[in-house]
Amino acid sequence: MIRERLDPAAEVLARAEVLADDLEMRSVRAFKEANPTALVVGHMPIYAPRPLFEALGCLPVAIFGAGDQLDIIRGDSYFQSYICHIPRSTIELGLSGRLESVDAMVFPSICDVIRNLGGMWKLLFPDRLSIYLDLPQNFDSAIGGRFYAGELRRIARELEKKGAKPLQAEALLLAIADENRRRELITELDALRREDPSRVRASEAYTVVRAGAALTARAHADLLDEFVTAAKQRHVRHFDNVRVVLCGSFCEQPPLALIRSLEKAGCDIVDDDFQLGWRMIESAIEVRDGEDPVDALARAYIEQGRPTASRYIADEIKGADLARRVRRLPADGVIFAAASFCDPALLDQPMLEAALRQQNIPFTSFKFAENTGQFQVIREQAGAFSDAVKLWGANV
Repeated sequence: MIRERLDPAAEVLARAEVLADDLEMRSVRAFKEANPTALVVGHMPIYAPRPLFEALGCLPVAIFGAGDQLDIIRGDSYFQSYICHIPRSTIELGLSGRLESVDAMVFPSICDVIRNLGGMWKLLFPDRLSIYLDLPQNFDSAIGGRFYAGELRRIARELEKKGAKPLQAEALLLAIADENRRRELITELDALRREDPSRVRASEAYTVVRAGAALTARAHADLLDEFVTAAKQRHVRHFDNVRVVLCGSFCEQPPLALIRSLEKAGCDIVDDDFQLGWRMIESAIEVRDGEDPVDALARAYIEQGRPTASRYIADEIKGADLARRVRRLPADGVIFAAASFCDPALLDQPMLEAALRQQNIPFTSFKFAENTGQFQVIREQAGAFSDAVKLWGANV
């Protein structure tokens, strides 16, 4: 009670923490008990067409791996030692029975490891639907958009065969409206922490967004709205920190304690690519007059998708978007934080660094795994970077 009196956001934040740490999928099991005929559709923690799943009466669930909460024993035996950690922990979650409520899994085409994970999942769990989501690499709406709309309709048909409701335009319009409200509130949350990082810490924003992994867009929007309203009422103590953009954690996520360590090292994370699935489509999904909402969903990905390591950007210059964001926010520098052995992020990083050097934007980098347990070295490195930026700015 004392905590709630001191911090108006404490109660909703505590609820979000419970949801974000729900490795046993209690909320998903509760959904299945309340809706025994509805499907639960799991997907990797990057972009997936969640409004489509909701329109089919399914509960979309982002599978973030096991983080640092589970020892990986069987999962290690299915993958080589030189790949990232999240496929091992996803397999471990499946083999341990924690994902029994998940009727179907969707694996977006973000890298070879996730493609292999999809194949492994199909072999290990043949009674569950395993869907590979081919994302377009051509961003002409008449070509890539048409292809992607076809992919969405194919997935809808596969889920319908598994027991989902038939896809209806009215249901998809409602689901898109709910998703737009969620995105609007995430945008408001991000704006709040950019304007005043002491009012909403990046670790708090991360927790409240991740709490929506197994919520419908409408339920998540309500939670976000409650948190944003409460955070605006906080009495804030300001710190003399540097403003940084964190880049590279678009799929496997760092431990929450690592994010807090960066904050304690004097870094206000004013923008990031954590949990990119909720932010991949920038701005609202617009359905034009007479347009099929499936086509609108595909067009939003083609025209409003955020540049990232797993998204082809054709003739755009790698790193140009990152440099523009640093200037626009504004931020003092960039921290590259990629998961160990994450090929898309680590192959992109030299090009992003080159773009930052051209703009005299300071940066530092480190790697992590979702189960990293020691943060002292990273904290010292981030602290030194923060102090150097404060002292010398772009001349670091």
